[in-house]
Amino acid sequence: MGVGCVDVRIEAGRITEIARKIDPQPGEPIIDAAGGALLPGLHDHHIHLLSLAKALDSIQCGTPDICNEAQLVALLRQHAAITPDDGRWMRGIGYHESIAGEIDRAWLDRVVPNRPLRIQHRGGRLWMLNSAGIVRISAGHAASHPGVDLVRGRFQDADDWLRTLLPDVRPSLRHASALLAQRGVIGVTDATPTNGLPECQYFADEHARGYLLQDVLVMGGAELDRAERHEGVAVGPTKIHLHESALPDFDSLCATIRHSHATGRAVAVHCVTVAELVFAASALAEAGHRVGDRIEHASLAPPEALRLLADQGITVVTQPNFVFERGDTYRVEIPAREQPWLYRGHGFLDHGIPLAAGTDAPFGNPDPWLAMSAAVGRRTRNGYCLNEDEAISPEQALALFTGPALLPGSPSRKIAVGAPASFCLLDRPWQEARQGLGAVQVTATVNAGRFIHGPQ
Repeated sequence: MGVGCVDVRIEAGRITEIARKIDPQPGEPIIDAAGGALLPGLHDHHIHLLSLAKALDSIQCGTPDICNEAQLVALLRQHAAITPDDGRWMRGIGYHESIAGEIDRAWLDRVVPNRPLRIQHRGGRLWMLNSAGIVRISAGHAASHPGVDLVRGRFQDADDWLRTLLPDVRPSLRHASALLAQRGVIGVTDATPTNGLPECQYFADEHARGYLLQDVLVMGGAELDRAERHEGVAVGPTKIHLHESALPDFDSLCATIRHSHATGRAVAVHCVTVAELVFAASALAEAGHRVGDRIEHASLAPPEALRLLADQGITVVTQPNFVFERGDTYRVEIPAREQPWLYRGHGFLDHGIPLAAGTDAPFGNPDPWLAMSAAVGRRTRNGYCLNEDEAISPEQALALFTGPALLPGSPSRKIAVGAPASFCLLDRPWQEARQGLGAVQVTATVNAGRFIHGPQ
């Protein structure tokens, strides 16, 4: 990779010259790259911006910081003691049963009895509330809501309903966006299934304020069919969130796919189980495939599913970071015969399946370099190698994050004369960086000619 040491000139947001030596014009600013690799700016193809912004202001209730019940109890009680008791919620995220089992209302009441507290499961679909929190949302009428167990304070797949009862305060994206820029990210695809016109407008507003530094491709429902175009914000595929326990009618799913295609939008189908993956691939085969159709996660992909995806040319957007972040839990919870199917890399590419990646932040670490490192090394947090046959090369790992926003898995964007000046500059040459992607530091990030991280 690379063409040796060259100079690059940027004018009006585009690359206008690449040469061994470019003489600077009078007053022209110069950035000394010090031999570092200049790469296309990264695009996180699956992230949740608003949730990430909230997570950065939340209590981290899972690994690696919290590993057992005693640590979690101490952390929650410490937060209750040191934060003002001004009526605001205590909000925890990232919990998993490996910490303290299936915690519920009674458990939370013993730990934090007098402050409204809610904790989100690592998977993102379950909230646990204490009694003070349940009183706060006046939930006495909600027992009939699907997935709500008031006695245990567990709210499964009830985010839309909970959102109507909680304070409607959208977080600033400034901190989250700056964090992504520091890691070389110039664009993201927000994969939140509930995104609609208000979210699209909010992203546009944050972009106009200068708080959202990345370009955003917004997934969501059919409401986005009529979204207006905003600077830095574009509408992406229709998001379809499958749950194996409540799969939609097959014909209805096919109708949704056909409608999305008719409006010029691809579809992105959430699939974390084998049943969901086969169901989605079958529906796409029946409804017809459109360029840009994609499967999100493909967490478990057996050989027969690979053939289905390959036959239809469907793109997979996966999360290799979960090999590192959750691999040790998978080794316990996933049957041994299925573990070779987890978050595959080489298997997809070997079958000619277009492959890209996102971090799924905040449900995963937002650092794409750690995800690339996991795709190459296949190591869990405890050092176990999870199916080394699925390992890919550093160059292939980088390509997971450098494809076009609307066509993830396509060839990487190029740094070439006439191309947008959207790239990231590393602190080391590529031949050194590829030896340890997780250790890479980004010294500058440029989006359309504007420095969003590094030298100004």
